[in-house]
This record gives sequence, structure tokens and C-alpha cells, in this order.
Amino acid sequence: MAESNKCNIPIKLGDFSVIDTEFASIRERFDAEMRKMEDEMAKFRSELMNREANFFETTSSSTTTQSNAGNTALSQRPKQNYVSDINSPLIQEDGDNKVLKLRFDVSQYTPEEIVVKTVDNKLLVHAKHEEKSDTKSVYREYNREFLLPKGVAPESIRSSLSKDGVLTVDAPLPPSLTAAETLIPIAHH
Repeated sequence: MAESNKCNIPIKLGDFSVIDTEFASIRERFDAEMRKMEDEMAKFRSELMNREANFFETTSSSTTTQSNAGNTALSQRPKQNYVSDINSPLIQEDGDNKVLKLRFDVSQYTPEEIVVKTVDNKLLVHAKHEEKSDTKSVYREYNREFLLPKGVAPESIRSSLSKDGVLTVDAPLPPSLTAAETLIPIAHH
């Protein structure tokens, strides 16, 4: 039987909260989107009021001028590409490189009860809690297994545990996985 390569990964304890660090900008982005939406609604309301006012006017020249002004404002507005805003939560940019970022909720376990290791090309996260008293027994176990992409060096994997119990594992991806770009032709039938 072939012997497998094992590597224990130390867990760095941090006095930070994943919610604070990773999601701090969500409120700002939400507020910015709400401001954009309010601006759009104000423009729409203004255009609607202008059209309504113009509908009851008898002169056609002012109606034409105002509706043309409204149309140019609409055509000059930049179009957003929502597809480009979708980012994978698993792969993030880290300077010139990309990092596989995995998160695990281990808030029910103490740091001493959590083990992160690699076996061959798998990342294993294991946590086990046992508590016995005269009146009750508590047993909890957490197991997650993640297949790592080929070429990920186990010694480059880092893990950190936030104060709110979120274990984050960062595995730098090899350049060969991130640099290759291949266009796939589309067959037309």
C-alpha cells in the first residue's frame, strides 16, 4: 500500500471577526447602490412629471425638446455589466496571484479541538468536542474534506480562526492554474 503524504497545518488565532473584516464593505456598497437607485428613481420621477406636463400642453415644440433631452440622458448613462460583478467566493485575487479561500463555521469548538491537515491532495478539517457530566453527555464532531487543485503546495496553505469561530483556509494556487486561458469555440447549428 502506498504511503500518503501528510502535512499538519497550524491554525493562527486572530483577534478579528470575519464579519468585521470581510463584510465591512457590504454596508457601504449597499448604501451606494441605494443612492444610485434613489437617483434613478428621482430621474424617472422627473421624466414622468415632464411627460405628464407635456401631455397636457398644446405646443408641440416644447414637448419635443424635453423628450429629446430625456432620451439623451438615458443613452449617455453607462451600462453596467452585472456578470463582471459576480466573483467566486472560493478564489480571490492576492496581488498577482490567486488564492483558494475556504471558510468553515467551527464556532462550537475550541481552538484546541480543531485540526487542519492535508492528506495527499485533500484538505481535511476535523473538530471534535466531548463533554461529560453526571447529568448529561455532549458529543459533537465536524468533518469537512476538500479536494485541492493539482499543484497546490501543502506547506503554503495557511489557516486562521476568527474570534467569531470562522476558520479561514488560504491555499495559494500555482501560476499554471491561473495563467492559462483558453477560448472555447461556440458551435452554431
